[in-house]
Amino acid sequence: MEANDDLKDRTLTLKKTFEVPVKVVWEAWTQPEHIAQWWGPSGMKTNVIEHDFKVGGKWRYVMAMPDGSEFIGHGVYSEIVKMKRIITSANFIPMTEGVELNILFESNGSKTDFIFSVIHPTVEYCKRQEKMGFYNGWGSTFKRLETFVSTLK
Repeated sequence: MEANDDLKDRTLTLKKTFEVPVKVVWEAWTQPEHIAQWWGPSGMKTNVIEHDFKVGGKWRYVMAMPDGSEFIGHGVYSEIVKMKRIITSANFIPMTEGVELNILFESNGSKTDFIFSVIHPTVEYCKRQEKMGFYNGWGSTFKRLETFVSTLK
C-alpha cells in the first residue's frame, strides 16, 4: 500500500482528448519528422538527433530556446504497445533528470484519450518539478501537438 501511495506522490499527470483518431496521435508521437513539428513548449525548435523506436532503442532531441541556448532531451524506450502505450526513461538537461514517461493512448471513437504521466525518483523532486512549471511546459507542448494532429487528419 505504501509503495502505491509513494508512486502517486512521485507522479505528475496530464490528460487530454484529441479530436482525431488514435492512429493520427500515435504517428505524431512516433515519427521523427512529426515529432520535430510539435515537441517542446511554444517558441522552441526541435531537432530529432536519434529516434530508434523499439524497446531498448534510444531517443535524443535537441531543442533550441528562443535565446539560442540548447535544451537536450534523451532516454531509452522500455515498453511499446502499438497504438496503446509508450514507456521510456527521460532526461531533459539541464532541468529534469532520472524520470520515467508513461504515455497512454486510448481510442474513443474518432477521438483519442491521452494520458501523460511523469514518474520522478522522489516525492521532493516531483514537487520541485511541479513548481518549476511542469503543467505549463507540457501543457504548451500538448497544445502544439493538438494543433499539429489537426493538420494530419
